[in-house]
Formats: sequence, C-alpha cells, structure tokens
Amino acid sequence: MTSIKTTGFAGDTLEIIAFRLHDQEFCVKTTTIREIRGWAPSTPIPHSPPDVIGVMNLRGTVIPIIDLAHKLGMKSTEANERSAIVVAEVHSMVVGLVVDRVSDILTIRSEQIQPVPEVTTSFDKAYAEGIIAHENGMICFLNLSRMFKERDVEDMAA
Repeated sequence: MTSIKTTGFAGDTLEIIAFRLHDQEFCVKTTTIREIRGWAPSTPIPHSPPDVIGVMNLRGTVIPIIDLAHKLGMKSTEANERSAIVVAEVHSMVVGLVVDRVSDILTIRSEQIQPVPEVTTSFDKAYAEGIIAHENGMICFLNLSRMFKERDVEDMAA
C-alpha cells in the first residue's frame, strides 16, 4: 500500500464523517463539522450561484445551503426525508451541505489516505484530499477549504 504525506493531520489517526451523494461515498474531517441536521426546506435567494439552494435559519443565524453534488459536478441532489444537512465551518463561515445521507463517523490512519488517481475527471481534483480504501468501498476525502475558496465564501455571505 502506498502512503502519502498529508499535511494538516495531527497524529497518526483522523476522525472523518462519511456521507453519500448518489451512489458515491465522500468524507470530510469531523473538525470542520458543527452538526448534522435532518432535511428542512431552505429559502431560495434570487441570482445566487447554481450550487446555492438557498438559506436557512440556524438558531438565529442565516446560513447558505449548498447542493454539494452540484458543487462536485454531479447531478443535483433531489432532497427527501432521508437527506441530511451537514453544517460545516469553512473559512470562519458556517454553511449547510446537502447530502443524500450520512453513513458513518470513522477513525482512520493517515496512511490509509491515498492520492487521487490522475484519471479521475468527474470532479475537480483540487477538491479531494485523497481516496480512502475502506472495507465497504472507496471514500473520496474532500477538502472543504479548497472547495470553498475564501472569496467564494465571502460572496455567499453578501
């Protein structure tokens, strides 16, 4: 097994939250996650970027709700009662990410994260930290800081 040097990972283990978009498994570091909520409708915002579904009230704070599948270049998620909103903090701003469902919270070893193969074209490789080969299949490890550049987050807040 080839291991890679990963930056920003403290120690030998890392906690991740895994979720599904269509038939694919993705994950992010649990340290970026504030909470997981059940699906609730959001209020659309006129002329918002195509991946912004709308906004919702999170205990008195208005946060943007992002169609994560669309952001990754996939077909938009059709939200239903099994969908979830993963509330994350990116560049000091809170955003809600719509996912089909949350799968698991896992502890992985940093050497389990392998580089994204060069042939992957379904989404921008800059969004991925790597790929995790897990007993239940492959998990794409997303980097929210690179996915939502600081300027993009400022535009969502405006």
